[in-house]
Amino acid sequence: MLAQELIRRKRDGGTLGAEEIAFFVRGLADGSVTEGQVAALAMAVFFRGLTLDERVALTLAMRDSGTVLDWSDIDAPVLDKHSTGGVGDNVSLMLAPALAACGAAVPMISGRGLGHTGGTLDKFDSIPGYRTQPDNALFRKVVREVGCAVIGQTGDLAPADRRFYAIRDVTGTVESLDLITASILSKKLAAGLQGLVLDVKWGSGAFMAGLDEARALADSLVRVANGAGLKTTALLTDMNEPLASAAGNAVEMRNAVDFLKGAAVDGRLWDVTVALGGELLVTGGLVGTADEGCARMRDAFESGRAAEVFARMVAALGGPADFLDRPDAYLASAPVQVPVYPVQPGTVVAVDTRAVGVAVVELGGGRRTAEDRIDPAVGFTDLAGIGHGVDADAPIAIVHAATPDAARRAGEALRAAYSISAARDVPDRPIVAGRVAP
Repeated sequence: MLAQELIRRKRDGGTLGAEEIAFFVRGLADGSVTEGQVAALAMAVFFRGLTLDERVALTLAMRDSGTVLDWSDIDAPVLDKHSTGGVGDNVSLMLAPALAACGAAVPMISGRGLGHTGGTLDKFDSIPGYRTQPDNALFRKVVREVGCAVIGQTGDLAPADRRFYAIRDVTGTVESLDLITASILSKKLAAGLQGLVLDVKWGSGAFMAGLDEARALADSLVRVANGAGLKTTALLTDMNEPLASAAGNAVEMRNAVDFLKGAAVDGRLWDVTVALGGELLVTGGLVGTADEGCARMRDAFESGRAAEVFARMVAALGGPADFLDRPDAYLASAPVQVPVYPVQPGTVVAVDTRAVGVAVVELGGGRRTAEDRIDPAVGFTDLAGIGHGVDADAPIAIVHAATPDAARRAGEALRAAYSISAARDVPDRPIVAGRVAP
């Protein structure tokens, strides 16, 4: 086969067979397909699209470009979730241990922050000693003995996707729905899962701002995942305001500890976490209905079993054994913590959530380049939600910063991101806007 002939056919609107796609992906992995050829195919796919069969073939080929994990020695359904990214989205920190407390095995392979969105691994890196890149033996041991482990992608999982994404990133083809689908799912399939739920965000803080766009992505992901043999559903969730009342790394970890201990629980965050867990427990055959699954999730949190699993996971992966009891002894704290008050009192009616995420990055809580070091201590807490009143006694948020000047700039950015009105009534917006199933 010749790579240029496959590019030519896709450029002209033709379809590629599974063997042809596998040939191209092998070239991606071993370097026999040039960067220019990869870029050309990506652009052809961007404009011409892929059929469902082509998307499934591409996903499976990228899965098979490296190691595929096998959990057949574990007597529990192997489940995970994937979020398309948002601000204040620390769901994974609570979801994984709660699922394990309900009888699932959760080998959660997560990522770092991307653009304005926070990354689960960056949040776990705020715990001293926690190993986000353990060797495979430790990863398997923790999943088997604790029930869950949240770690980062290893180099031998879907390596073809890593090269493909790097080339897409510099050729204007990242937004291809077909290639996004294959990129996300190839890594999840390589993790050896038996069930997956997708948290597809929409709104001002999501990569898919419109609900119709988010639904199209969810539909593509669900169809391809199931076509590749992985039982998958998706929930469309609202990201028109930060999900948690904290945005940053150590501050979101503190928020998660409060959630797990029942000390302070953000309502929208609770609803999304319970809904995703309920969906997964049905997928894994642990319950018969989503309502029953949600009830099991609520009990896992309220009984303290989820918190216990979380503490065991942290200790098993190198973190402090008493982290859950003494988080403030271990999590970094910013030297400057000041409230951000509104210019005028009123009710929050809208939030430019992307701008909130960008403000966290500007504080040092995210990366401008891949080499940047993150300051785990910075971010926002006590973020006001839509419908909340703010005034001289009720700030928009507390900014956590390294310097007074950084705090001032972050405060200005936050005020600009919030729309405040004298109106008191704000229409309710469902946190879960829909469900996508095969």
